[in-house]
Amino acid sequence: MVRTMTIEDYEEVNALWHRIKGFSMRSIDDSRTGVERFLKRNPDTSVVAVEDGKVVGAILCGHDGRRGCLYHVCVDPDYRRRGIGKSMVVFAMNALKREEISKVSLIAFTRNDVGNTFWKCIGWTKREDLNYYDFVLNDKNIERFND
Repeated sequence: MVRTMTIEDYEEVNALWHRIKGFSMRSIDDSRTGVERFLKRNPDTSVVAVEDGKVVGAILCGHDGRRGCLYHVCVDPDYRRRGIGKSMVVFAMNALKREEISKVSLIAFTRNDVGNTFWKCIGWTKREDLNYYDFVLNDKNIERFND
């Protein structure tokens, strides 16, 4: 079952994030407080997949009124290749459409082979015509990559 994510899902979603190889999290943005702030700003667009009574997939999805973005798309490795990821993406994209968002993007680490294969298989286009830039405003927001 795919449904809208709420802050009550945080503990299970956070535990899932920690189990995913090739996943990166930030100490502040991905804390309970950070996710709660994100969900308050985007209450209807983030999603979880629940099977066997537990959260097995999640997407943080939001928009700025113009463009949507998918963050932290993941499915528990034991539940992959069942259409869960695609169902969650469709759910999130339909939520964005209801909010009149016309375009959605995401960032996938180049070394995340599983993720990059997934996006290609479900029809997303890899952009070769732009560079992605980042500027850290809070150096206490430490990034951790799951190897």
